[in-house]
Amino acid sequence: MVKRLAPNLRRDLSTALGEGPSKGIISLIILASVVLMFLGYRQAEIIPVYTPFPGAGHLNNLLMFPALYLMGVGPAGGRLSAKIRHPMLAGIIVWSFSHLLVNGDIASIVMFGGLGLWALVQMRLINQHEGPWEVPMPGNSLQDWKLALMTLFIFVVIAGIHWLFDHNPFLGTYG
Repeated sequence: MVKRLAPNLRRDLSTALGEGPSKGIISLIILASVVLMFLGYRQAEIIPVYTPFPGAGHLNNLLMFPALYLMGVGPAGGRLSAKIRHPMLAGIIVWSFSHLLVNGDIASIVMFGGLGLWALVQMRLINQHEGPWEVPMPGNSLQDWKLALMTLFIFVVIAGIHWLFDHNPFLGTYG
């Protein structure tokens, strides 16, 4: 959000340090914030707010495919990239919603709900600052198929990471 809410800060940092180093600093800050969110989430006390419905985990897993696919639409440059203005942010919204289906505690609501809300606000800010969308030329449909295979691979990797942290994503019910 800094790019849109405080553009002078980014410009001043680039002027003072140069384009490359300033992007590196911003990237490190983003990486540190993601790590701190993860650590905070893992250490938070579980305070239930609602109980996920039976089988919500299966719906979460199903929704992860479009979420991951959407996150890759822009870089893949396939035909779908000319149909959705903010595919990565839309993917984050689907991801956050699907995780709220299976995690009914306060820490999950704060983390997943907060990230979903952030994506919605980002869409609004981008639309305000950039004006009407200039629809790009659609890419090759082969890129969409490659992205589908990559999505499956990334899903498997993410499931493995969940297992690594002692969480089986295929139980079906977590609450």
